[in-house]
Amino acid sequence: MPHVTRILLIGASPSSQSRTQALLTSVRGWLASTDPTLRFDELNLRDLPAAPLVAADPSDPAIAASLAQLAAADGVVIATPIYKAAYAGLLKIWLDLLPQFGFVDKVVLPLATGGSPAHILALDYALRPVLSTLGPTHIANGWVILDQNVTRTPEGAVVLDAATQTKLRDVVEMFRLSLSLLPQ
Repeated sequence: MPHVTRILLIGASPSSQSRTQALLTSVRGWLASTDPTLRFDELNLRDLPAAPLVAADPSDPAIAASLAQLAAADGVVIATPIYKAAYAGLLKIWLDLLPQFGFVDKVVLPLATGGSPAHILALDYALRPVLSTLGPTHIANGWVILDQNVTRTPEGAVVLDAATQTKLRDVVEMFRLSLSLLPQ
């Protein structure tokens, strides 16, 4: 029986209709189509109760469930919008709840959406250092998708331009390969 690899998809956008959420959905689809042994859990941080989240109350059932999802995961895909050259505050609050080595024995893929090329550095200068302190086995090369490379169809679907799709698939494939290096 093949080893089942659990992936936690974390959405840090305050909107369920955002480019960031569409990015996370695309990544899930690509990963699912390439490896039938992957299993997915989703955590949309906007759905967590605000008061216990801000109070850093891990005894709240929803907060405890989010921490249990993380503990069960082998891989973590984090998708965040970039605001004012930093990742979403919602993500920061949730990351602050984690124990010091909350990402130990995990591979992490940071992804972001941003409005301008100036936002590209936010992954390496803002998010990656925080993720590193949580002890992951590996942080895969992330990717920032610029708003100009994403369009919304009249039906509401989100479409990435061809060059962005190609690069994103490469990044996701490297993440998937990194997962295969985890001890079984």
